[in-house]
Amino acid sequence: VNGDTVEFGICKDDDDTICKGRITMKPTKEQTGLVKGCQVGTTLLIEDGIMEVRVVEKVSDTELKVEVIRGGWLKARKGVNVPDIEIDCAALTEKDIEDAEYLLQLDPPCEY
Repeated sequence: VNGDTVEFGICKDDDDTICKGRITMKPTKEQTGLVKGCQVGTTLLIEDGIMEVRVVEKVSDTELKVEVIRGGWLKARKGVNVPDIEIDCAALTEKDIEDAEYLLQLDPPCEY
């Protein structure tokens, strides 16, 4: 609901999932870097900007409290964009590198 404050953070374990009033993400390097880089006032865009939340409190490097600016029905595995911060992690994920190495081994190699 617009104006509500909810928790936003990294999953503590496999049983820590999205529930009413809480948005969680898997503890990858990228997700951890995203949350760590946020400060009070940072805007987070969810599901291609359909939903928008703003950080009102940084609880820790793995958890934030955010105010819902533009809400919606949040489904699992939706993207989070934070256009105003630089995330402290590599541009390519480990999976990206593995996929690229696999594609280069194909005969003929995959070209784009």
